[in-house]
Amino acid sequence: MDSTTATAELGWTVQPSSGWEEVSGYDENMNTIRTYQVCNVFEPSQNNWLRTKYIRRRGAHRIHVEMKFSVRDCSSIPNVPGSCKETFNLYYYESDFDSATKTFPSWMENPWAKVDTIAADESFSQVDLGGRVMKINTEVRSFGPVSKMGFYLAFQDYGGCMSLIAVRVYYRKCPRVIQNGAIFQETLSGAESTSLVAARGICIANAEEVDVPIKLYCNGDGEWLVPIGRCMCKAGYESVENGTVCRACPTGMFKANQGDDSCIHCPINSRTTSEGATNCVCRNSYYRADSDPLQMPCTTIPSAPQNVISSVNETSLMLEWFPPRDSGGREDLVYNIICKSCGSGRGACTRCGDNVQFAPRQLGLTEPRVYISDLLAHTQYTFEVQAVNGVTDQSPYSPHFASVNITTNQAAPSSVSIMHQVSRTVDSITLSWSQPDQPNGIILDYELLIYEKDLTEHNSSVVKSSTNTVLVTGLKAGTIYVFQVRARTVAGYGRYSGKMYFQTMTEGTDILRVGVTLAGHQKKILNSIQVMRAQMNQIQSVEV
Repeated sequence: MDSTTATAELGWTVQPSSGWEEVSGYDENMNTIRTYQVCNVFEPSQNNWLRTKYIRRRGAHRIHVEMKFSVRDCSSIPNVPGSCKETFNLYYYESDFDSATKTFPSWMENPWAKVDTIAADESFSQVDLGGRVMKINTEVRSFGPVSKMGFYLAFQDYGGCMSLIAVRVYYRKCPRVIQNGAIFQETLSGAESTSLVAARGICIANAEEVDVPIKLYCNGDGEWLVPIGRCMCKAGYESVENGTVCRACPTGMFKANQGDDSCIHCPINSRTTSEGATNCVCRNSYYRADSDPLQMPCTTIPSAPQNVISSVNETSLMLEWFPPRDSGGREDLVYNIICKSCGSGRGACTRCGDNVQFAPRQLGLTEPRVYISDLLAHTQYTFEVQAVNGVTDQSPYSPHFASVNITTNQAAPSSVSIMHQVSRTVDSITLSWSQPDQPNGIILDYELLIYEKDLTEHNSSVVKSSTNTVLVTGLKAGTIYVFQVRARTVAGYGRYSGKMYFQTMTEGTDILRVGVTLAGHQKKILNSIQVMRAQMNQIQSVEV
């Protein structure tokens, strides 16, 4: 409510009728306004009330009243009694509807609630032919909490000479605002001047909350304070217009994550298909590895290695090459070696077995070289050197490679894998073994390395055999010996087999074995004698 906006009489209620009087006046801009004045200072015991019309609360919890008024200095008025006042009282009364009459509510402090006694900062005392020279005071008071649908205001004069020039009634609120990426609707201030009213924010379109619920607090002065949490534009959208709008990334740009970052242009060899993109799609024949960041350019597979050079040494091979002309735009280039054995005939080539050795490894080589061993002698091989990188697995095509064909030379045989003990005595052991898995030619002979387990290889002796069986004599009884064997072809000796342990028999064990053998022979002789006697008896019976 603002009395200065009234275009007709205010029509407020006065009690008694000889008290307050409504008159026309002028504001500081010489606009016509309606005012109320009273000046019954010559009569004691004044109790003049002025009541406004019904004012609707409109959801407010605390009401503010701004009053503009002037007060005559009592000392400037001659012959006034001591009851002259320079103050007045402000009251309010709550009601859910416009229920006031000339007699209700009663014209007294109870049921009315007193807000305050209003005093002038300045009073006027000069009088000239043109009338009073007034000094206008402005005072603001507030009250609350209020809860009913509306209220009335009342001004009580109890012996002053004053003019109530203007009354403005209002409440404070925090306006609708967009802050921290969220919309906060208009919020009324609290019931107390120190109250903080929490308002829950709603993220603007295409934004999402971060960490905690979004809140602002509206203080008693209608100001937003204490922001908590925030909203950020989601992936594919960027913040514009001072954080009040989340705009979709234009075509050809993207934003991968939620946050304050702006949209960025698609990296090389990629594109978007629509606005609001969270990533850019790689163009044909270009790919992105799972570990590649989205802002990294799309890349492709490398071309084939160049100038493969092979160097064969019997059944070993050194391969070297130059890097491919095009790495595909990546720095994670490595090489794989594919080994194919083509045999000695015209049959199709097959993958090499697990026996072929690669140093330092067969797959994931970082240097352009590899040493290959344990190949078969006199065998044709094809080696493919593949160039691969982080997106090779993404491509539907096989890696590019360079190949080389080689044929191995004569080689020494492979090692013997197993050795068996055939028999043993107190001073000898008979052993046999299988032929090497890869003889690589005709085996000329075998060499057996022998030494006691408790001694070292420096105390070993050597026995040769033209077959894969040998009797080793001159050994100590009950002693464990270490045996290793290797085969020889025209290309030389192969590697020794692994260490194998065999023990000769002890002296006591040998005597017992001999005794058991003699006992067995003795039993056989007795059985033979009994058989002969039976036969003789049969012959004698026939003769009789």
